[in-house]
Amino acid sequence: MTNFQTLLSEFITLWVVIDPIGTLPVFIAATVSLDPKLSKQVAVRATATAFAILMVFIIFGQVILNALGLGLPSFQIAGGLVLFLFAMTMIFGDGKPNQETGQTSPETKSMALHARRVAVFPLAMPSIASPGAMLAVVMLTDNDRFSVAHQMMTATVMTLILIITLFILLAARPILRVLRDTGAAIVSRVMGMILAAVAVDTVLQGFVAIGVIPEF
Repeated sequence: MTNFQTLLSEFITLWVVIDPIGTLPVFIAATVSLDPKLSKQVAVRATATAFAILMVFIIFGQVILNALGLGLPSFQIAGGLVLFLFAMTMIFGDGKPNQETGQTSPETKSMALHARRVAVFPLAMPSIASPGAMLAVVMLTDNDRFSVAHQMMTATVMTLILIITLFILLAARPILRVLRDTGAAIVSRVMGMILAAVAVDTVLQGFVAIGVIPEF
């Protein structure tokens, strides 16, 4: 396989497991109550945190997974359950609360704290740095099969996809501004249904992998 073919194969693999488009429903729901500035900070913080997590798995992941005896099915099921719980909050939550323009201290601090939290969970993990993405970067940088140069190439491809993810997330806010409160609440719930379906599929694929249910 040529270097270009290898590069393209790894780009496609990492694009699928990181799934920048699939992160949009989570981002919209998590930032729907935030102002544009905080939303932008969430997008940057989430992608930066996901980058750090995946880099740790590139460097130490093989050792960690071997030591714990964990595989993709366990990651898939756990990640799917977490995403499903978050999807439920998107569907049955209060939607976008009324913003009090000119409100200071307590509300501002509360929103800033919320922004920092959602940037890490559920955006950075398990949405961007998903269980599949963690295991994929470990397999694509296997110390027994790949050179340091190849591992650096994989890390570069991963970084490129995360940059694309950041731009996609930043583009979500203008859409929300057009939709306004009612439209954003509707989109949040529709996206919650989609995310719930994705989460259930992730769990089912994990059960298929361990042989609990037949492939469908």
